[in-house]
Amino acid sequence: MSTLLVVGSIVWSTAKVGISPMPSSRKAREVIIRLMANTGTGPVYDLGSGWGGLVIRLAKKHPDRKIVGYEVSFVPWLVSVFFKKTLGLDNLEIHKKDFLLVDLSGADVLVCFLHTDGMRDVAKKLAAEKISNVFLISNYFALPSCQPETAMLISDFYKSPIYRYRL
Repeated sequence: MSTLLVVGSIVWSTAKVGISPMPSSRKAREVIIRLMANTGTGPVYDLGSGWGGLVIRLAKKHPDRKIVGYEVSFVPWLVSVFFKKTLGLDNLEIHKKDFLLVDLSGADVLVCFLHTDGMRDVAKKLAAEKISNVFLISNYFALPSCQPETAMLISDFYKSPIYRYRL
């Protein structure tokens, strides 16, 4: 019965947002962490933090920075909260919220691994809220109508691109 609830919860959230919670690969996380060099010391928001693989590593790597994850899928959010508490990561906040409904203006860095429609939604939100002077690092999907300052292909099976924008 509990397996059915877990699967049902993930299926429901997948239908709601249009994509299942997909973790970034180890190589992608390493590149994202490298691309965070010289991005300041302010807050980092993960837009769709999934199972917590990236936010946990960011919180450990940058104990002086506030790391904030937003996730709508209950089970991945719960797993993330469990690891946050187990590892005692006081600089990490994980919210069960749709990032499209929150104020992103407090971030110095936004990171995401979304999908094409999700990136369009991010672009609309950034434009509507006139968010500027922020870095956006995206795993695999580009931000529409924006030129990245850096684009890298990682050496994984898919030769996945990672983009860094300065907005």
